[in-house]
Amino acid sequence: MASVTAATAIVFVDTPVLLAADDAFDAVQQAQARSWLQALWKNRVGRVSTQVLADYYVTATRTFGMSTGDARAKLRRFQLWQPWQIDHRTVETAWGVEARFGLPYWDALMVACAAQSGAQHVLTPSLQHGKQIDGVSIINPYRMMPADIGILEEPLPL
Repeated sequence: MASVTAATAIVFVDTPVLLAADDAFDAVQQAQARSWLQALWKNRVGRVSTQVLADYYVTATRTFGMSTGDARAKLRRFQLWQPWQIDHRTVETAWGVEARFGLPYWDALMVACAAQSGAQHVLTPSLQHGKQIDGVSIINPYRMMPADIGILEEPLPL
């Protein structure tokens, strides 16, 4: 993948990455997920959708046993990432992605949200690493680091 500047490398983050950052079961994946999230926060280039946040909340509280208060606090912080609000246009786009690329609907909806939110990348272990879908590249967070796409761990001063 070509390197881009941090100012243009908007990265849409899928639910499994957010969950991995909280899951101590796999310390290596947890560290990599946290590294990505930290770089995205520092560079202000992370994005999510209402779908991702809802999925995170349900899974974190039901599967991980996270308290609802802690899960809500995390969701409130992620509101700074300008969560994409799913509307009719997004659903129509998702149906097109689903039909053209053979993706399950929920994955197609995630890609549609990413594209419409201005993201150039989707950070997910759920889709094929390196695949291009409607101008969005898929990145497996366990195969690349933020610097590989030009996102610096320590951003340059503004």
